[in-house]
Amino acid sequence: MDERLVDEHELDEDMQSELSLRPDTLNQYIGQHNIKSNLDIFIKAAKLREEPLDHCLLYGPPGLGKTTLAHIISNEMGVNLRTASGPSIERPGDLAAILSALQPGDVLFIDEIHRLSRVVEEVLYPAMEDFFLDIVVGKGEEARSIRIDLPPFTLVGATTRVGSLSAPLRDRFGVHLRLEYYDDKSLEQIIERTAEVFNVDIDSQSTNELSKRSRGTPRIANRLLRRVRDFAQVEGSHAITIKTTKHALDLLQVDREGLDHIDYKIMQCILNNYKGGPVGLDAIAATIGEERITLEDVYEPYLIQKGFIERTPRGRKATAISYDHFEVKKD
Repeated sequence: MDERLVDEHELDEDMQSELSLRPDTLNQYIGQHNIKSNLDIFIKAAKLREEPLDHCLLYGPPGLGKTTLAHIISNEMGVNLRTASGPSIERPGDLAAILSALQPGDVLFIDEIHRLSRVVEEVLYPAMEDFFLDIVVGKGEEARSIRIDLPPFTLVGATTRVGSLSAPLRDRFGVHLRLEYYDDKSLEQIIERTAEVFNVDIDSQSTNELSKRSRGTPRIANRLLRRVRDFAQVEGSHAITIKTTKHALDLLQVDREGLDHIDYKIMQCILNNYKGGPVGLDAIAATIGEERITLEDVYEPYLIQKGFIERTPRGRKATAISYDHFEVKKD
């Protein structure tokens, strides 16, 4: 099987388990109300015209449901979903192989689309606009261009770094959708649905506690539920109680705001090592032994959203809220 092109029917057992948590339709999808209502209109209009949906760009922090929305788009349109990732498409020939395998109306989902090389992007432009590939074969005087016609398709691109996309590629997407962090109520509904899929009982207090500690992110909510379920099963309980939930989350080092041990390392670094900042992200990464891209994409957005740090022209700076939360006395 070509690793660059994956049909969901060929996924292994673990990935199939993950897919079972995903809703199949927009009606089943919880949260992101503006995105749902807009997508519903766009999909219905495309089906009325008997055309593929316009190309969609999904962006926002990781774990908010970009891949799930790609699955829903293909289901709602009644077409096949093909998936690939930006880093795996290294050469124009890789992209040509993927695109030429598509059937009319198919949805091609490219995760981490910001990591496509510029050479591959240039091949993608005519494919998106006019549904053809212009491939150069040979070198020097023997080089010749071959045009390959493509069936109409929908490209769904997902990225956590929309600013890293080149302007020409970004502008070729007709639908731009930004996913936001989820509120506690939406996360509670997601946790309840996941518990039902797992066939495990959970009380309302535990659902509420998990939602508050899930960083506004469904992927984290589902991961924490799995781990709390482990604790409950080892204890011999058939249901998840608030006592088990709090005990498990404390051992997992997830505090009441959803901050984990890496968040604590970041904040302790800013507050103690650099006296509250400002300090550059590279300095923080070097101090705590994490990669800059991980801090920038995974941890920093939530810390900023919760008001613990702020960006300044000179670097990251701790806020008054962070001094209180981490019980550090301000000099």
